Amino acid sequence: MGRMKRSGPTFTSKVKDMQMFFGLNVTGVLDVDTVEVMKSPRCGVPDVEEYSHIQPTRWNKNVITYSIGRYTRDLPRSTVDSLVESAFSIWARASGLTFVKSNTRNADIMVEFVTYAHGDLYPFDGPSGTLAHAFGPGSGVGGDTHFDDDEHWTAGGTGFNLFVVAAHEFGHALGLKHSRNPDSLMYPTYKSSHPANLLSREDVANINTLYSRARGRQSHFPRYDWSSQYNQWMSGSLFPRLLQNKCSPDMTFDAVSTLGDATFFFRERYLWIKHNEQFDIKEGPITNFMPKIETSIDAAFWVPRRSTAYLIHESMFWTVKGSLVKGKPRALSHFGFPVWVQEVDAAVHIVKTGRTLFFMHDIYWSYNENRRVMDFGYPKYINEDFPGINSTINAAVYKDGFIYFFLGPQVYKYDYTQKLVVAVEKANSWLGC
Repeated sequence: MGRMKRSGPTFTSKVKDMQMFFGLNVTGVLDVDTVEVMKSPRCGVPDVEEYSHIQPTRWNKNVITYSIGRYTRDLPRSTVDSLVESAFSIWARASGLTFVKSNTRNADIMVEFVTYAHGDLYPFDGPSGTLAHAFGPGSGVGGDTHFDDDEHWTAGGTGFNLFVVAAHEFGHALGLKHSRNPDSLMYPTYKSSHPANLLSREDVANINTLYSRARGRQSHFPRYDWSSQYNQWMSGSLFPRLLQNKCSPDMTFDAVSTLGDATFFFRERYLWIKHNEQFDIKEGPITNFMPKIETSIDAAFWVPRRSTAYLIHESMFWTVKGSLVKGKPRALSHFGFPVWVQEVDAAVHIVKTGRTLFFMHDIYWSYNENRRVMDFGYPKYINEDFPGINSTINAAVYKDGFIYFFLGPQVYKYDYTQKLVVAVEKANSWLGC
C-alpha cells in the first residue's frame, strides 16, 4: 500500500488540524461549520494525512504510463478516454511530463471506476461525500486513481465534471498534496464552477518544484523570451540559427493556415509566412507580426468569405482580419464545445462544405460556419471518418480541394471526397527544404 499504519494523534487534535486547514475556528469540536465542510463533495485522499506537511514523493521519470481498467456507466468510453487524456494534458503542459496511455494492467497509474469497498482499505461512501481518491507515486498501488461510480459523472456542468475531478486526482498521483488556497485545483472540496485555466499559479509552481523543468523534454529550438521590447534586437541575431532548424529532418509545426494569399506556419512562438506567388519567406517571432499575441498557437484556420483567420491557443482564440488582430482573445467555448474541451490540436475550414473541423486527440467536431453551431452527432472518431490518418494531427490546412494533415514531420495530402491519402511528403518541404 505504501501507507504505514501508525499510532496517530487523538480525535480532537485531528479535528483541530482539519479546522486549521480550512480556516475555521479551531475548537476540536464538530461544530456546524466543520460538519458542513466534512459533508461537502470532495477528494477522499485521507484528509488528516494531507493536513500535515509530509515531504511529497515524485516519479523518478518523465514518461508516465496510465491505463483505464473499469469504466463508468455514465459516459461513452470514448468520452472518458478524452476527458482523462485532457486531465493529464493539463499537468503535461505545466510540467514537461509526458503521459502515455497503455492497454496493460502494469501502467504506473491505473484508473478505475468502482463503488464501496474495492480492495484498497479506503471504501467509497455512495452518492456525494467522497468523489474519488488517488495514491501518491510509488510501486504497486502508487499513482492509482479511483472514482466512486455511485456519483453521476458528466462532461458538462451537471453532476460531477469528470475532467475537473480527474485533473485534481492526477495531481495527487503525481505527488502533490492538498492546498489551502480555494483558487487552487488541489483544494480538497469540489466546486461546480471553475476557471478556463484550471491550474492556479500555485499549482504550476508546485508541480515544477516537484518535477524541475530542467528534467523535462527538450524542444527542437531553445525557448527564447520574445518579450516585445527586445523583439527587434533579438530577431536579427537569431535568424541564422532558426533558418538552419527549419530544414531539420524532424521539423514539425504547431499550426498551419492560409491567411489571404499567404500560408502561415506556426512553431512555438515563431512564425514563417510564405506568399503563394513569391519565393521569399518572411519569418520571425509571432509578436513581430502580431504584437498582441505573446504565446504559441495550437491551431489556426481561415474562413475566406469572411476574410478572417482564427488563431487558437489552449482555451482561447484570436480573430485576425487583414493583418490585424481584432479585440481581445475569446473563449474556445464560443464555438459550442462542451466545457471539458480546453484545447484542440488542429483546425481546418472546408470551403466546399462551409464546415470547420476541429481535431483533438482521436476525435473531431464539425462546426457549421453558416449557422454558427456545432453539427449534431459529434465528436466522432478521426480514424473512422479519415482512413489512413492514425496519429495525433499537429496541424491541418485546406488548399485546392485537398486537406493537408501535418502529422509529426510529415504532411499527408488527403482527398476529402474519396476519403483517401493520395500523397505523403516532408512537412518542411512547404518551406523549400
